[in-house]
Amino acid sequence: MATGSPGYPDLGVEGDVLLKACEERIGYTFKDRSLLQAALTHASGAQHRLSSNERMEFLGDAILGAVICEILYHRFPEYLEGEMTKIKSVVVSRQTCAKVSESLGMEEFLLLGKGMSLQGGLPSSLLADVFESLIAAVYLDGGHDAVRGFLEAHIVGEIDIAVGGENAGNYKSLLQHFAQREFATTPNYQLLDEKGPDHSKCFQIAAVIGRKRYPPAWGRNKKEAEQRAAHNALSEIRGEEVPFPC
Repeated sequence: MATGSPGYPDLGVEGDVLLKACEERIGYTFKDRSLLQAALTHASGAQHRLSSNERMEFLGDAILGAVICEILYHRFPEYLEGEMTKIKSVVVSRQTCAKVSESLGMEEFLLLGKGMSLQGGLPSSLLADVFESLIAAVYLDGGHDAVRGFLEAHIVGEIDIAVGGENAGNYKSLLQHFAQREFATTPNYQLLDEKGPDHSKCFQIAAVIGRKRYPPAWGRNKKEAEQRAAHNALSEIRGEEVPFPC
């Protein structure tokens, strides 16, 4: 699109350069760049509030929640609804959206009214708004696959942070929870090998649930090896690459 589509002011050559730079920053090229302009337009810089990013913010919030729920559902088959809800609430929070928006440097691209001061930086709420608006713009321009790719690039990493905060990397606890729920049993940890002198041994251990033995892992002590073995088991259950291959 040429900047200055109906309902939006003509940004001129500088505006066109700004939108292209924003596309490069977020890693998505719009077929209809007026959607990007709308996503970046704060109410203070709009000709009318309907031309601001407020409606896109509303849509983007819903899309973000739906896509994150879909990712959590497939990525964590061993999690119950309550566990997924806790993680989702962190990932889709305004605080997280503002954090991602800030990391992308979105304050450089916002279209604000002349009277709006940027001294002291943008408020986090405004940064969160523009990220949600971008989600809606990408969705409207490219559909579900495009917006999922956008979110996987920029916010899915927050899932790992949320999971880490919730479970502190306790993969043995997660595996036990899964085994008890799915098989009414608890995992066992089988010592397969050990190497090194007595004062500096390494241990190879595999997690076992019922008759199923999962890929083993080495650790500098039995506790570390068990945690890594549990991590391997969970990764295989999720269909992911094993993080500690032997």
